[in-house]
Amino acid sequence: MNTVIERSPVRSSQAPIRHRQITYRTQGTTRGGVTRLISPSGADGLIKPFVFLDLFHLRSSGHKMGMHPHSGIATVTVIMDGALEYRETTGSEGRLPTGGIEYMSAGGGVWHEGGPIENGAVRGFQLWLALPPEDENGQSQSMYLAPERVQQAGPARVVIGSHDGAGSDIRTRAPINYLHVKLKDGERWSYTPPAGHDVAWVAVADGALETAGVRLSGELGVFQKGEGQLQFLARGDTQFVLGSSPTHPHPLVTGYYSVHTSEAALQKGEAGIARLGAELRAAGLL
Repeated sequence: MNTVIERSPVRSSQAPIRHRQITYRTQGTTRGGVTRLISPSGADGLIKPFVFLDLFHLRSSGHKMGMHPHSGIATVTVIMDGALEYRETTGSEGRLPTGGIEYMSAGGGVWHEGGPIENGAVRGFQLWLALPPEDENGQSQSMYLAPERVQQAGPARVVIGSHDGAGSDIRTRAPINYLHVKLKDGERWSYTPPAGHDVAWVAVADGALETAGVRLSGELGVFQKGEGQLQFLARGDTQFVLGSSPTHPHPLVTGYYSVHTSEAALQKGEAGIARLGAELRAAGLL
């Protein structure tokens, strides 16, 4: 088990546990109800394939994200409080309640919109993942998981990947773990990334989290590249997300709403977005 309240001393016959240090931390920048914790321009692809991470708190008064496009990425939304209304050109539309998960692979082009339900509010994290060349201009697709479909191991809900015997219905070509964790005040928890996961980071929404000799509150912290166990201690009731994966072995070529592995792939994706946009305008939907 990776959930730990007490740790036994390491026996002399065991290899010592290597703890990864925090090499980058940020509170991001806030605009309206969205705090952008990390982006390629802010961290130069430090945690790719994790590209953007937003912590959002949107209210029905003017905080709806209107119809907009993406290509080359997947968006992953974790709803912490409230409910989200969504609609997209994959044909999916509906409501996602507290605890629900959105996964939308834009591929070669998709348009979508979302926001809090009428007279409501919604709070959560939205992550962008860089897609590999095989998928970056492929068919768009989406999956929406109700809270009861999200498996849990101890305090960790498995959004993508697998952890401690629990797994996600969301499958990605690249091996990625993305967890949503809640700890009570004073609770300790440890996470050992799978072999080859040299990228690891944590972002704190509520409370404060002590890890690797630092205290994070309302921040994103990036662990040093490599492998080794990550240990956490909650100060106050704490809620956070954590990601780990092998490094994305491709450049990040960015457009306004898109991320691709090359300029040619970006141009193809943006052409797909333009075609869809023209269809939406002709139908009076944009």
